[in-house]
Amino acid sequence: MVHLRAWLVVVACALTVAACGDAAQSAAPSSSLPARTSTTSEAPSSSPSPLPPSSSVPTTTVVPSPTVVTTEAKAEDCPLPASGFDCDLQRRIGAVKRYVASRPGSVGVVVRDRQTGAVWRNEHAGDLVWTASTIKLAMAVDLLRRDHAGGISLTGEDHALITAMLHDSDDDAADALWSRYAGADRRVFNAAFPAYGLTSLVPANPSSPYWGLQKCTTDDLDRLIGYVLSNLSAEDRSYVVGQMRAVGPDQQWGVWGAGPSASPGTKDGWSEEDTGWVVNTVGFVGPGERYTVAVMNDLAGEGGYDEGRATDTEVARILFADRF
Repeated sequence: MVHLRAWLVVVACALTVAACGDAAQSAAPSSSLPARTSTTSEAPSSSPSPLPPSSSVPTTTVVPSPTVVTTEAKAEDCPLPASGFDCDLQRRIGAVKRYVASRPGSVGVVVRDRQTGAVWRNEHAGDLVWTASTIKLAMAVDLLRRDHAGGISLTGEDHALITAMLHDSDDDAADALWSRYAGADRRVFNAAFPAYGLTSLVPANPSSPYWGLQKCTTDDLDRLIGYVLSNLSAEDRSYVVGQMRAVGPDQQWGVWGAGPSASPGTKDGWSEEDTGWVVNTVGFVGPGERYTVAVMNDLAGEGGYDEGRATDTEVARILFADRF
């Protein structure tokens, strides 16, 4: 009987423990980490499972890579954003800067967009350089202006001389017109030239100027071609533009290098001075003569006519070839 009672006690305790265990388990606080549900009967992989989000475990935020490459690419595409030129022309101007730095002598360059007003000039644009025959363009402008205003009456011969001066850069024609219209003191042309943009013009002999012995800057030539295109009467402008577009074969370089699709017009000039060759060009390109270009190359003994001509022509080609 004692043994039976002892056995009943053991059974009762066992049942009590089981019940208490269930009660204890249901009363335990829930974990702050959600339970993971197994989706496979296979053994877990050896790689550690990621920790679930928790207020005590910081989460990792993926930050996009900075757009440094994109910014640099844009800077390369538009290297002169403050210039006012479109990105294509900015790149071309950058190429011109590198090119002229490698050429003999000093090269002044001015490029202008007449539609937007954007302009770029390099560090030599203000240097005084012998004008050579580029000053013949200013002579033509002055003669046409004086004739238009009634101050002089150009003859048929005079018009033929102006055409020869622009078409073939004829020195004899320039001499004849200078002798005929420079006045007794030879200062009449020079007194008018600043009004056409040649504000820095310096004659070798101020007391008796001669067209072939004067210096100006690339900035002066830029202003001169601007005057031709913006200030001449419609008739005179059409005449000068037509002549510059139809120059003779020995004048088809410099701004002409922009190519036929650019419809260029040019007035070139070259001379060998005591200090060496100077080779210059000034003109316009594009529909409506939208762009103007002036280049003055003072070779200073570092090269000759061929090198200067090549430099002037390549500048125009870099700037405008295949652009239109």
